Parts: sequence; C-alpha cells; structure tokens
Amino acid sequence: MVSMKTFVIYDIVSDKIRQKIADICLNYGLERVQYSAFYGDLTVNRRQELALKLADRLGKNRGRIHIIPLCEKDSLMVRVLGKLLEAE
Repeated sequence: MVSMKTFVIYDIVSDKIRQKIADICLNYGLERVQYSAFYGDLTVNRRQELALKLADRLGKNRGRIHIIPLCEKDSLMVRVLGKLLEAE
C-alpha cells in the first residue's frame, strides 16, 4: 500500500491529553518536528486508524488536531529552515 507524508499538528489545552496525543503520534512512527507537530509516512489505512485514535483520546477535551496528508510532489517542496530547539 502506498504511503504519503503526513503532518499532524495540534493545539490542546490539557497537558495530560497533549502528552497522550504526542505518544500516539510517536507510536505511529511519526517524528516530532515542533512541540505540537509531527511528520512521517503513513498509508491511508494507518492515517485513518490514527485519526480514530486521536479523536478518541481528545474526546470532549478542548483542543483541535489537524491531520494533513501531502502528495509526493508537494512533500518534495517541504523546506526546513533553522536548527532544532533544545527542550528547556
């Protein structure tokens, strides 16, 4: 099955829920690219499965999660500028 680059970005109020969302993203093999942003390869099925797990974990808590697939052509145009910030 063909995989696509996928961004997951979120803004969640609860520290506990935010950490659980991050853990789920890491468990799906996504790489943290910002404090609340992950990036990696996912098939359509894995992306749908991830969306269900994230929606379930967020539940009725305040927050929003975006799952953004990128086609091969667009993923080649992604540019990263600067250095990774060290956690404080």
